[in-house]
Amino acid sequence: MGVDGQRSHPLSRGPIDDEDRLGRQPRGSRPRSRLRPKHEDAAAARVVSVDRGRYGALLEDGTLVVAMRARELGRRAVVVGDGVDIVGDVAGGPDALARIVRIDERRSVLRRTADDTDPVERVLVANADQMVVMSATTDPAPQPRLIDRCLVAAYDAGIDPVLCITKSDRGSAEALEAAYARLGIPIIVSGRPGFEEAIETLRARLHDRVTVMVGSSGVGKSTMVNALVPDATQRIGEVSERTGKGQHTTTAAIALPMPGGGWVVDTPGIRSFGLAHVSRERLVECFPDLAAGTVNCPSDCDHLDLEVCELDAWVNAGNASAERLDSLRRLLVTRDET
Repeated sequence: MGVDGQRSHPLSRGPIDDEDRLGRQPRGSRPRSRLRPKHEDAAAARVVSVDRGRYGALLEDGTLVVAMRARELGRRAVVVGDGVDIVGDVAGGPDALARIVRIDERRSVLRRTADDTDPVERVLVANADQMVVMSATTDPAPQPRLIDRCLVAAYDAGIDPVLCITKSDRGSAEALEAAYARLGIPIIVSGRPGFEEAIETLRARLHDRVTVMVGSSGVGKSTMVNALVPDATQRIGEVSERTGKGQHTTTAAIALPMPGGGWVVDTPGIRSFGLAHVSRERLVECFPDLAAGTVNCPSDCDHLDLEVCELDAWVNAGNASAERLDSLRRLLVTRDET
């Protein structure tokens, strides 16, 4: 019995009160309302940078806003290229912090993994229309297998690929051009002389599109970005200062608006491009110069048994290069190892 003859609650040392008698839940355990604010006054923006939970977002009027992700988004990731709705302090001042409350439906998603055995996908860019894969003729030496991986990622994401070969004045670009000519993708060759012509060709292809630039360190990607977006260094510095990132231009992906329309997404120099998220069947489809040669293969062909696979005959007939077939088979072997 409790004080004044009142019976105590069996799980409590105190006397029974009105909440106990009426069966009400304690305040801390009441279910949350499912109603969410509509945020009808939210401002539309595009995410241009991501760094440690802070997102640089560019409003339609050109104001750069730093925002955090609203709790109501749950675990849904926000990445560079996302179209979002923002509420809160959208003035863009140095101490302003807004909230991202909605993420627009994505047209495309460019993914990669740490390696071919890592099941964890990393979204690099959302809503890209095309990918410019950059490779130098020398310093650094061309990496055809890395190029092939980037092309697979582009095809898998439904993004149009473009190959840009730089430093043609220091080494011949003929071998790379010949290796990828059968794919029917645009190939732009740049060097000195010829740099301005290459920039104009690239600028026309990038107009009014969202383009992600990828390539290993030293291929001249930043030089291209600076030529396409004249104030790129200034804009990158502004975003870095607002979001707290370092001043290095390639520490993380960053989207820059192009004069006249379009976006360029500059990415860090890549050393590898894992494709664990791409199935065996899809890998073959993403080698269009080889996929047509699988028509005569047995239905259960894994394209690794040279005695039954018809891809070797396809290559010997001049329809694709032996290097591309070797690249495909190396990727297929990694699937057997997982």
